[in-house]
Amino acid sequence: MLKDFFHKLYDFLKRVLSSRIFALALVFTGMFLILAVKLFELQIVNGESYLEDYVQMIEKTVTTPGTRGNIYDRNGNLLAYNELAYAVTVQDTGDYPKSAGMNSMLLKLIRILNKHGYQAQGKLEIAINDDGEIVYTSSSEAARKRFLRDFYGRKSVDELDDDKGKYPTAVTARELIEKKKTAYGIDKMKDDKGNPLILSDAELVQLVNIRYTMSLVAYKKYEAITICDRVDDETVADLMEHTAELKGVEVAETTIRRYNDAEYFAPIIGYTGKVQEDQLEELKKTNPEYELSDIVGRTGIEASMELQLQGHKGYKNLVVNNVGNVMQVISETQASTGNDIYLTIDRDLQIGIYHLIEQQLAGIVAKALVNQDVDTSAITDSSKISIPVKDAYYQLINNNVLSLSHMASENATDIERQIQSIYTSSREQILERLRYELMSDHPTMMKDLPQDMMAYMAYIYNWLSDSTVGIVQKDRIDQNSESYLAWKNDEISLRDYIYAGISENWIDTTKLNVTSKYSSADDIYQVLVDYTLDQLKDDAKFTKRIYRYLINDQVITGRQLCLALYAQGVLPYDANEVQLLTGNGEEYAFQFIRRKIQNIELTPAQLALDPCTGGVVITDVNTGEVRALVTYPSYDNNRLSGSADPAYMKQLQEDLSLPLYNNATQAKKAPGSTFKPITAIAGLEEKVIGLYETIDCTGEYKEVDPPIKCWIYPGHHGPLTVVGGLQNSCNYFFSEVAHRLATNRDTLVYSTDMGVDTIRRYASMFGLNRPSGIEIPETTPELTTEDPERSAMGQGTNSYSNVQLSRYVAAIANSGTVFDLSLLDKMTDSEGNLIKDFTPEATGHVDIADSTWDAVHQGMRAVVTDGSVSKIFKDLEVEIAGKTGTAQESRTRGNHAFFISYGPYTNPEICVTVNIPYGYSSSNAAMVAKNVYRFYYGYTDLESILSSGALEVSNVKVGD
Repeated sequence: MLKDFFHKLYDFLKRVLSSRIFALALVFTGMFLILAVKLFELQIVNGESYLEDYVQMIEKTVTTPGTRGNIYDRNGNLLAYNELAYAVTVQDTGDYPKSAGMNSMLLKLIRILNKHGYQAQGKLEIAINDDGEIVYTSSSEAARKRFLRDFYGRKSVDELDDDKGKYPTAVTARELIEKKKTAYGIDKMKDDKGNPLILSDAELVQLVNIRYTMSLVAYKKYEAITICDRVDDETVADLMEHTAELKGVEVAETTIRRYNDAEYFAPIIGYTGKVQEDQLEELKKTNPEYELSDIVGRTGIEASMELQLQGHKGYKNLVVNNVGNVMQVISETQASTGNDIYLTIDRDLQIGIYHLIEQQLAGIVAKALVNQDVDTSAITDSSKISIPVKDAYYQLINNNVLSLSHMASENATDIERQIQSIYTSSREQILERLRYELMSDHPTMMKDLPQDMMAYMAYIYNWLSDSTVGIVQKDRIDQNSESYLAWKNDEISLRDYIYAGISENWIDTTKLNVTSKYSSADDIYQVLVDYTLDQLKDDAKFTKRIYRYLINDQVITGRQLCLALYAQGVLPYDANEVQLLTGNGEEYAFQFIRRKIQNIELTPAQLALDPCTGGVVITDVNTGEVRALVTYPSYDNNRLSGSADPAYMKQLQEDLSLPLYNNATQAKKAPGSTFKPITAIAGLEEKVIGLYETIDCTGEYKEVDPPIKCWIYPGHHGPLTVVGGLQNSCNYFFSEVAHRLATNRDTLVYSTDMGVDTIRRYASMFGLNRPSGIEIPETTPELTTEDPERSAMGQGTNSYSNVQLSRYVAAIANSGTVFDLSLLDKMTDSEGNLIKDFTPEATGHVDIADSTWDAVHQGMRAVVTDGSVSKIFKDLEVEIAGKTGTAQESRTRGNHAFFISYGPYTNPEICVTVNIPYGYSSSNAAMVAKNVYRFYYGYTDLESILSSGALEVSNVKVGD
């Protein structure tokens, strides 16, 4: 039986071994064993090594910014510092390889931020303004072109407006947004039900902004971009709850730059922001560590002292994987703190003077306001111009004190709806009138149109010519053509002028939806009119033009606009005043707004009427240190620091009172009679007039053509010495001195060039040929180039800023030492150890006779004690010397007002210079100076200044 078993087993094995299946089984078994061995080697023996190779380990260096140094005033009051904050960052981690996923995530992020009152920001210079329009936020046309260069990915602005039209500059902000909307696939976004997703303009702009900013650093996937530099704890918690849906979004601890007393110091300190490419190139020349993502000083001391304030960066050498996740920290160097800067400015002095300027401006405006129309063609004295109250009412609209978008909103109050209804119906009528006139076969010449229609037509032409619209290409217009000359003289209709442009090829039809390139001029013109009138319906500036004439014609009344101030919260609600405004007429509204100006409840800056700006500089005459450098109005640099609030920046740029413009350093005007001390010095030193010699003022200087009238004409001053000439600011006297400077004493030949050169030489001795040296931007001064007689009186082409006049006056006060002025006191490290003491440099000395100095000092003292402003200063507790100056720029606007001075007279310590553009009379500048001296020397205090309303305006008639 056992034998049979083995026999059967043998037969079975014989069949199996001879079977092809057995052969295959052996092969597969061998392969399995080989695979098992290989897997063991991959996973057990060499697993870690192969994993590292697969992950694609990359070594990267990540930088962390240093802590920025603080800025203090001269007394140690903290002005600029760093505050701990939470920032929201976004990094492309590779979790959203397709645009749809990235867009969906970013939209969730934007909606969370918006829910808490925050906006996503970036490097896109486009935002939504208060009227809901998509606008550029670039600071200038040049800046807009630089932005477009980057937007199009070009190396230079010269590549813009190319022949193929790929990189146009005549493009609206909305058109750029629409372009990126398509490029980023935002137009293909779907909602949860698969329907096309409708985004608000605000969401769209923010989404494009993030995508655009991410594209700028796409080559650094492991680095995040900051899209919101400060969020509160509630927002942080909300973001943390949605972490799973927001991959690549992080909340990081950071610091933001904060400013105390921002309104008073912003023009000096400036603000920080993301470095611009042109600025980056300059910074890299000194410190190659700077990168495009850095926050740096953009303006003011923050910019000029950037290298000292910016702490040293920290460095982390990291190992990251192929999607940017940190795998290992190899080494780390800690960031360091920058140095602290102390200014020469006195905080309290700066604050008090700011309010003194505002109070004086308010007094001037309130006094000039009248409840009647003013015929500007009848104005003969620019120091006595009246302001129609209708202008004040209009400025509530024109300078965005009242929000037009709120009037049109669902939340509008009854009075707002009333105003909006009047505007809407009037607009439709006006657009129909415009269409009728534009399409008429017999259009009216511009000069024959009613005033409002002429203004509307002019607006349409300027709108068509705007760089962002570009339909009218001004650079292609032949300025010798018959049509252009007729347009310049208002002797052609806009219709006929546009037709001429079509035929002369300076109308760009590519902006218009013209169906065929063979369209006739009539077809093109029809499309242009339809397009223009359609765009004007929602054009904010055109809306304001309409309001101008509705207010002029009292279709919309001042009473209604004053009530709207309460409705919109511009003024705190006062039930009694609302009742009085409602129940009374236009005379009460006039008294109401005048009273609000006097109480500075409505500020000169808000109304932006002449005058609404001013500047004061106080300089230590013995050191060149600037104790106060004040410009009115100002702005809040907290809102511009870091990731600037684009809507606020746009608001500042559109503000008619020009808050971004420094009236102490950039308002360059003819100095008027404040220049006369230099002429006096030149006359005495060149010996064209003796110390006690007199010149007989007859009231009209006839040695030149046209004759120069003294301000006293038809009266006259009679015989005057140099001291008397300065005291009386006699135009005749200084015209004669200049005439002598221009006359060769040997040949008696008169030479304009010789006279001008001499005046320029003496002005240069006092530093008026160059900037003052302060550490923030200032305009370049302009020495006169013509007409020695008028130049000697501060006219001609003389043009200087307040800070440059301050250096000149300081040199007079100290009898010759010319300093480069400085805003910097000292620099310390973060522990308070002195690193550098900034001492202003004496850059020159005016070497003239002591008797010349004495004469000029006596003359300037006599201006204050016996001149036309003596009534202003008679009760001033401090003895000072000074000189008034008035310069006329426009017959229909107030004169520019100046006052230069120093004190105490016998032992000068400070000089005070005041400029009020369109300030009517130099007596107003003198009033400011008087109050500054009283404050500086303790005869009034900050608390009393802050509690005051508008200052009294002097009735003194100043002779300049």
